[in-house]
Amino acid sequence: MVTQLPSSTHKGIIYPDSDEQPMADNTKQFELIVWIKDNLELLFANDPNVFVAGDLLWYPVENDNKLRQAPNVMVVFGRQKGYRGSYQQWFEDNIPPQVVFEIWSPGNRLSKMAKKFEFYERYGVEEYYLYEPDVVDLTGWQLRNLRLEVIDQMAGWVSPRLGVRFELSEEELQIYRPDGDRFLTYLELDQQRQQERQRAEQAESKLEALRALLKERGINPEQL
Repeated sequence: MVTQLPSSTHKGIIYPDSDEQPMADNTKQFELIVWIKDNLELLFANDPNVFVAGDLLWYPVENDNKLRQAPNVMVVFGRQKGYRGSYQQWFEDNIPPQVVFEIWSPGNRLSKMAKKFEFYERYGVEEYYLYEPDVVDLTGWQLRNLRLEVIDQMAGWVSPRLGVRFELSEEELQIYRPDGDRFLTYLELDQQRQQERQRAEQAESKLEALRALLKERGINPEQL
């Protein structure tokens, strides 16, 4: 069941649902954001208390509508799925997103990314992953002793919260689910569904042919 959660004002303070910034600066960044966000939603589809969002404004402190960030992808354990215009933490049992992803684009600036890092560290993000697709570089940080400390080796790293494994080749980032299956694009998922449907149709055709053969020989397949 999808539940609509509060997106209200308090004491006349308005918390906008948009920062009027684009979700992505180019098609590559957009595709990577959607790829990570959609696969994480699939991964936790059966857990009603894992909320996954992309480009959603996160307000950590009540009464301060200037203090905010919109991670490319964020995951919150312990909060129910459902519509939100923004993530207002005081309405969410004061639970911050535990995992965030950012995809570097040509429009990013070091000063902007430094401010994001400080924000994520200050307000309780446990795992922060920054991917630069143009150079195929993934940097990760993990919260230790109230500080985000860099993860020395990202190739083969398994996220403590998500259970996914990161691998890097010379060409791209790959992410693998806990069951070993890799994250798929929408097109790959669609092709997989079509192949499964074709296999099911072929199996049904073979079964019908076998039933017909048995009937020709005077055997009732329903009694076997």
